Amino acid sequence: MKKTKFTTEMLVFTGFMIALAVVLSKLVSINISFLRIGFGFLPIAVLAILYGPYVAAIGYGIADLLGAWLFPTGTFFPGFTVSAVLTGLIFGWVLYKKEVTFVRALIASALVCLIVNLLLNTWWLTFIIGKGFNVLIASRAIKEIVAIPIMALLIVAIDKAVLKRIKGSSQPVPASE
Repeated sequence: MKKTKFTTEMLVFTGFMIALAVVLSKLVSINISFLRIGFGFLPIAVLAILYGPYVAAIGYGIADLLGAWLFPTGTFFPGFTVSAVLTGLIFGWVLYKKEVTFVRALIASALVCLIVNLLLNTWWLTFIIGKGFNVLIASRAIKEIVAIPIMALLIVAIDKAVLKRIKGSSQPVPASE
């Protein structure tokens, strides 16, 4: 396994993506009872595409901890940090060092929405609010199924609009003659 070389640029960009994930998760999200519609996954998908699963996982874990500390909503529950780390890992495993196509983004989104958001996060919620898993999963399933193609479209759009430029700009500049 090849070790990733951490550069100053990579650390600064990762820090910026973590801050953006906190803002998009906590301040630019729609909260309806036990459902939250947010865009905090986008900076993490960017980290996953550029730097891989481990940077994305650590980044989303840090973003979740910072968000819980800076903008607390109820009691902190570490299970959601585990979910954030798993989200970064899944995005990285599916999207890193591969062409970001709609199908690939759809697979990553489906895995995150169905495994992490629907199953795991619903299980965490049963500990917090005390309702049964079956009661919660029914209402959350519709939101997650609708979210899958939307997430995939946003990931592809970000890749095409922004990341193609970032990836292209990291080429060495030729020496002037």
